[in-house]
Amino acid sequence: DYQKQYPCPPYKIIILDEADSMTQDAQSALRRTMETYSKITRFCLVCNYVTRIIDPLASRCSKFRFKRMGEEQAGTRLREIAEKEKVPMEEGVVEALIKHSEGDLRKAITFLQSAARLVGAAGANLGGEVEEDAMDVDEVQKAVTVKSIEDIAGVIPDRTIDSLVKAMQPSSSGLTYENISKVVTDMVADGWSASQVVTQLYQAIIYNESVADIHKNKIVMIFSEVDKRLADGADEHLSILDMSLRIAAVLTSKV
Repeated sequence: DYQKQYPCPPYKIIILDEADSMTQDAQSALRRTMETYSKITRFCLVCNYVTRIIDPLASRCSKFRFKRMGEEQAGTRLREIAEKEKVPMEEGVVEALIKHSEGDLRKAITFLQSAARLVGAAGANLGGEVEEDAMDVDEVQKAVTVKSIEDIAGVIPDRTIDSLVKAMQPSSSGLTYENISKVVTDMVADGWSASQVVTQLYQAIIYNESVADIHKNKIVMIFSEVDKRLADGADEHLSILDMSLRIAAVLTSKV
């Protein structure tokens, strides 16, 4: 009955995840493969940036764009997974997962799984020896905390972001570059991700009501340029330093 209701298609289906990470040469080779086996095979390319797919390949595909899940839907799904996997969670964990995953449900599930294993390992160590399966999600006894989610997500402490924002503010001493350079160097030395710096600094400045709207317009453009550079593989230290100095210049300019 199942086969009658859902008959198998007369071709094979190949799903290529993260296709935008393929080199242009690899995509060109894939194009020839797609043309050769087009009668018996269908290729599904999953990517985050369609602009990184070469035109000859993109023109042969039908494009389907998927929006991020809403917070309510994502929260319901995360609670369902935690309940079925018997993973206890503290209050606010689901909200933290949604916030730090930026609407990416797969990333949120990965964070939850990693936090569950981390908590399970900590609980197992209390009894002495850790059994082989002590880190399995099913063995978790302690509740997953918001702090564990933030640690796994690589969230930068608020005081670190605040120190960078403070260094970018107009100073009578005229040591703006020295102050910013010191904070950025410390952040890089601590191993914080440049993309995470951009994300949290964006939230700290754009949602700051004391910053003029005309300044925010210019700063948003700076964030977009730096994000593009980082995606293209630019040096993280120089990118953060350049971004911070340019934002400082905007903040010190007259409205």
